[in-house]
Amino acid sequence: MAKAMARHILLASEAEAARLKQRLAGGEDFARLARRHSLCPSGKRGGDLGEIRPGQLVRPIDQVIFRKALREIHGPVKSQFGYHLVQVFYRD
Repeated sequence: MAKAMARHILLASEAEAARLKQRLAGGEDFARLARRHSLCPSGKRGGDLGEIRPGQLVRPIDQVIFRKALREIHGPVKSQFGYHLVQVFYRD
């Protein structure tokens, strides 16, 4: 079965997610921003979601993790929880 390793930052608004994405593009540290801004409990771990299998997360995030390019910052991605910035490290 497929699996992946990813991290994310969950934010309340698309505008806030877009601002953080710009900061990440400017070289700021993903884990530090996740710890400071993420609304998800994973923020305490720098946004680390651990090893994920298809279907474990909400569909919009699952699709990013298993279909989009590795190591890029994807998003803002909307889910019922808010807006996510997602980075996928590997998948197999």
